[in-house]
Amino acid sequence: MSSNLTSRTIDDFGDQWTRYTGNEGFYGSAELLADVFGPVMELDALKGKRVAEIGSGTGRIVEMLLAAGAAHVTALEPSQAMRVLRENTAHHADRITYLECRGEELPSEPAQDVVMSIGVLHHIPDPAPVVEAAYNALKPGGRMLVWLYGWEGNALYLSLVLPLRAVSTRLPHGVLSVLCHALNAVLSVYIAVARRIPVPLHRYMTQVIGRFSRQKRYLVIYDQLNPAYAKYYRQTEARRLLEQAGFEDIVLYHRHGYSWTVAGRRPLRSS
Repeated sequence: MSSNLTSRTIDDFGDQWTRYTGNEGFYGSAELLADVFGPVMELDALKGKRVAEIGSGTGRIVEMLLAAGAAHVTALEPSQAMRVLRENTAHHADRITYLECRGEELPSEPAQDVVMSIGVLHHIPDPAPVVEAAYNALKPGGRMLVWLYGWEGNALYLSLVLPLRAVSTRLPHGVLSVLCHALNAVLSVYIAVARRIPVPLHRYMTQVIGRFSRQKRYLVIYDQLNPAYAKYYRQTEARRLLEQAGFEDIVLYHRHGYSWTVAGRRPLRSS
């Protein structure tokens, strides 16, 4: 069952990222990457480093990593979006290794300084093998960073989106697209309200999604409602994800009070 759900989710994202291929504006900026990192990691920590990214989609994060100074990026993408990824990053192809494979297939050589997965592990029913592969791919002292949907701080949102997902994940693209455009209109109103009063998620509304173009806000909604599987992590679960793989010095950041950025370090010596 888990394998079938994983394959469906990969297919969903393959379809999504071949329909929506652009990464312009704040949505694709290194400034947004710094916002995701928060206090967990400085962008400067990427300079001159070898970085692997699990679930590269259209290449949005790959471009961010290179803009932040990464020396080389290994980009893993298991879906048909690999074609889009190659096209969008062709001007940096000499600094990218493209691997059309799943996260658990990340090779242990060459050793990486940093492995990251932003917005991907919460779409994998069993992420443990992926985190284990990341651990094995890192140099001693290397770091893994992941960004996950959060449970805490999302009560109102989840009360709406979870019942909606029970239906939306079964809708054909055309119907889902109409629904997402309608919700985008509602979101525009909510962002306008958030700029005036401290409504739930107002920091995220004003500092992040409110800075996206209308088209990219639509894509964020589509991204929430389309994939077959999505998990919203509690703090303890987010920590355990890296802890069980052997990472140490684990730090968590409750990003804008609604999601989790988690980082850990592979020990310098094996225990």
